[in-house]
Amino acid sequence: QGYTSAMAVLGFLPGFSRRRHERAGFALYAALTAAAREPELYLRYRLPDTLDGRFDALALYAVLVMIRLSADSPPGPAVAQAVFDAMFSDLDLTLREMGAGDPTVPRKMKVMWDALHGRALAYQKALANPEDEGLIDALERNIWRGSVPDPEVAGQLARLVRAQAAHLATQALGALTSGQVTFLPVSP
Repeated sequence: QGYTSAMAVLGFLPGFSRRRHERAGFALYAALTAAAREPELYLRYRLPDTLDGRFDALALYAVLVMIRLSADSPPGPAVAQAVFDAMFSDLDLTLREMGAGDPTVPRKMKVMWDALHGRALAYQKALANPEDEGLIDALERNIWRGSVPDPEVAGQLARLVRAQAAHLATQALGALTSGQVTFLPVSP
């Protein structure tokens, strides 16, 4: 229940299918997944190359896309919901492929929903503030779990995240709602 009210902050409600935007949601999710798997994120920015680290990178890019879409007029929020649905459909499948049993999958999905919600709120709030400190704090807490390998790397990642958000803001809603999105290269 906390999940439902919490995700409603960004306009995402579980169980509401957006079939009309499903194809665009999966296309955007595929693109953001590819961006989150960029090896340079793990090399240059030293994101942990672990299951949790990969989820955190995926969550970061998903939140950026969903924030962008949710800030626009319809059908932006509905497509953001479709991205959310695609992400959790894929995560459910991934858990099952990794051997999670049926009774444990809903519990694990709830943990991931809660994690995404916390990150979404933190990143949205930090991006609304032009100072990098809040974003750096949010990244340190969520990406490196408070144990940043190098404070300079956290600042660099914050600048990349802001640049990605600004880049997404320049993309036409029509392109996004048809499943087309681009991300800036991770390396300068």
